[in-house]
Amino acid sequence: MIKIGIIDDEILARKVLEDYCSKIDNFELVLSTGNPLEFINFAQQNEVDLIFLDIEMPELNGMEVLRSMIKPPKVILTTAYSEYALESYNYGVVDYLLKPVKIERFLKAINKVSTSKISQVKKNRGNEELQVKHDGMPVNISFKSILYIQSFGNYLKIFTDVRMYLISETLINITTLLPENFERTHKSYISNLDRVTKATRTYLLIENNKVPVSAMYKVTVFKKLEGLTKL
Repeated sequence: MIKIGIIDDEILARKVLEDYCSKIDNFELVLSTGNPLEFINFAQQNEVDLIFLDIEMPELNGMEVLRSMIKPPKVILTTAYSEYALESYNYGVVDYLLKPVKIERFLKAINKVSTSKISQVKKNRGNEELQVKHDGMPVNISFKSILYIQSFGNYLKIFTDVRMYLISETLINITTLLPENFERTHKSYISNLDRVTKATRTYLLIENNKVPVSAMYKVTVFKKLEGLTKL
């Protein structure tokens, strides 16, 4: 089952999406709310595979919700304002639905998710290797060999024990393909916490490399590091 969340402050818009989701056999609606903070708290304790996220909301808008999450699920944005479309794709958004959402457009959007992203996430969770394309060729990289990953413009640098790989991907998308020992430590970095040999308030030491830790992510990072007996 694909676990679904709906975050929209318009009650009627939520009801429409709830109705559409109820017609999809492999969809399980786990949360429908008009409060973005409620969703963020829920997602920290529960699995969510895909969210329908409104952009214009009080307290936090959709973009701020995405920026606040360390491991966001797949996202389909829903809004009446088309001018946000370009910025939204910087966050690995799967699709962009203009309100009022028609059932035909809804089905087209979820087909993109089920055929490309979520199925890939479920498959990779059980693997021991990351499957990517480097220089146009498929490459399998052992998770254990990855030290950290750095955002580099429209690309990612994957640093391993033996070499660096440059791939065309976003941090948000690659996060969904990584095991639980990988954490976002900075807006531009993901670290393999199993490879950390020293931790300070501002950086992690991984094989003599100082990987920055920003204030936004340090609470989650250090809480997870507490469980590692080697530190």
